[in-house]
Amino acid sequence: MNMQSNQPIRLTAAETALVEAFAAQVGELPGNGAVTGTRDRLLDDLKRSGLPTRRIESWHYTDLKNLLRSVPERVVGGDSVDPIAPLVEGAKVLSIVQGVADNRATIDGVELSVFRDQLADGSAVAGLAAFDKDDAIGRINGSFVRDGFALSVPADVAVEQRIELQAVHGAGQVHTRFPAVFGARSKATIIERHCAVTDDAALVSSISDLTLQDGAEITWIILQTQGADDTHLGQIRISLGTDTKLRLLIVNAGGKLVRQELRVDVQGEGAEFTLRAVNLLGGDTHTDVTMVLGHNVPHTSSTEIIRNVLFDKASGVFQGMIKVAPDAQKTDAKMACNTLLMSDDADFSVKPELEIFADDVICGHGATVSDIDRNHLFYLMARGVPENRARAMLVNAFVAEIVEELEEEKLVEALEGVISDWLEKHA
Repeated sequence: MNMQSNQPIRLTAAETALVEAFAAQVGELPGNGAVTGTRDRLLDDLKRSGLPTRRIESWHYTDLKNLLRSVPERVVGGDSVDPIAPLVEGAKVLSIVQGVADNRATIDGVELSVFRDQLADGSAVAGLAAFDKDDAIGRINGSFVRDGFALSVPADVAVEQRIELQAVHGAGQVHTRFPAVFGARSKATIIERHCAVTDDAALVSSISDLTLQDGAEITWIILQTQGADDTHLGQIRISLGTDTKLRLLIVNAGGKLVRQELRVDVQGEGAEFTLRAVNLLGGDTHTDVTMVLGHNVPHTSSTEIIRNVLFDKASGVFQGMIKVAPDAQKTDAKMACNTLLMSDDADFSVKPELEIFADDVICGHGATVSDIDRNHLFYLMARGVPENRARAMLVNAFVAEIVEELEEEKLVEALEGVISDWLEKHA
C-alpha cells in the first residue's frame, strides 16, 4: 500500500507556474458552467499528480517533470504576429494567431466554426476529458485551451482545395484544438502546421480529434517547426469507421522539447491506417513520438514507418503499441523505425510493442539504428561530390523517401524544402 498517496506533492517551478497561470486566467477562459467545472477538475488532477516522470511507463523516456524546467507567461494579443504564406500555394489557410482563430474564415462545402464558440455553448465539454490518469497533455490542454477550428465535411463531399490549419505564435502560452468529422465517403487533405515566428520561448499544446465515418479517405499532415526554446505537446485522437482510409504524415523539425502522441482506434472493418513520420533532431533537443493503436474489429490493416535523423546531442524516442482485440481476426499490422545517428553524442530509444489477443493475424515490427552507409558515401565522393555534400544527399534521401509516398507533387516539393532547409542548418 502506498502510504503517501494522499499526501500533497511538492510542485516544481514549471508545475507552480501552470497552477498560477490557471488561477490568473480562469475568469476569462471561454466556456459555460460545465466547461469551467471540467477545467477545474483537470487542473486539480494535474496539481495533485504533478507532471509525469519516468516512473510512469508511457513517459519513461520523457521525464516531463524534469525536462519542463519553466513555463513562459501568457502573451496577451497577437498584434506583432501575422499569418505566414501557406506551405503549398493555393491552399486555404485557416489561421490561428497567438492562439486566436480567425472567425471570418469559410470553406466551400465544409462546415466550419471557431472552437471558442463550442467552449462558450458547452458543446465541447465531452471532448475536454483526459484519456486516463497519465494523460498530461489532455489535462494541460483541457485546462487552458481557448480556441482552434472545428471542421465537418459532409458525406460524399470531396474537398479539392488543400486546407491548412496554420497555428503561428511569437511567444508565451498557446493552447488549441482541432476537432474534425469527415462524413461517409468524403475526401480531403488537411495540413496542421505549428510554427514559431520569433526566438522567444513558448509552451504550446494542441489536440486534434479526427472521426472518419464509413468510406472516408483523408490525408492529414502535421508539420511542427517550433522555435529552438519551445515546448510542443501535441496529441491526435483518431476513430476510423468501416472502409475508411487515413494517411497520416508527421514531420517534426523544431522545438526544444516535443511530445507527439497518437491514439488510434480502428472501429470499422476494412479500415486502413497509414502512418509515416520524420523526426529531425539537432542541438540538445528531445522529441518523443508515442503511439497507441487499437485494432478492435476484423479485417483491418495498418502500417507505420518512422525515420529519424539525429545530430549533436539530440535525443529522441519512438514508442509504438499495437493492440489487437480478441475479435480482430485477419488484422494486418506492420511497424518499423529507422534511425540515422550522425553524432556519437546523440541518442534514440525505440520501444515497439505488440499486444495480440487474436490468433489469425499478421503483425510485426522492426527497428534499425545506424550511421550513413560508408559504401554509398564512398560512391558519391569517388565521383567528385564533397564529403559534406555527399552526407547531406544521403540523409535527404533517407527521409525524402517517406514524404514522396504522398504522390502529390506540390505538397512533396514543399515538405522536401522544409527538410532540406533544416539539413542545411544542421548538417
